[in-house]
Amino acid sequence: MRYTMTKAAIESHSSMRRALLLVHLTAAALFAIAATGPARAQSTGIAACDEFLQKYDTCVTSKLPEAQRATYKAQLDQTRKMWVDMAKNPSAKSTMEGTCKQTMDAIKTSLQSFGCSF
Repeated sequence: MRYTMTKAAIESHSSMRRALLLVHLTAAALFAIAATGPARAQSTGIAACDEFLQKYDTCVTSKLPEAQRATYKAQLDQTRKMWVDMAKNPSAKSTMEGTCKQTMDAIKTSLQSFGCSF
């Protein structure tokens, strides 16, 4: 006994195969994005500053309530940009380690209530 498919059945089968292929391609793309992780943040070139920025970012993304993350993330991005720009100036760069350590001390106290530790 031979199995014959009608034109409608063949089109339906083809549509299902295309949809399944699309699902697989989307899943593969999402996996690739997740595997590579977020884009690496720009370094200031000063260990104390980069350490603070990394810890602050970890705190914001893992401990803060979703409703407050955007505000803190914007502040983090602004601080990072300011410090990267400052690090390009040799006279400012020499004082930045102390500035970054002071900033960390000031911020870590305010973020302890969220369970962040520096």
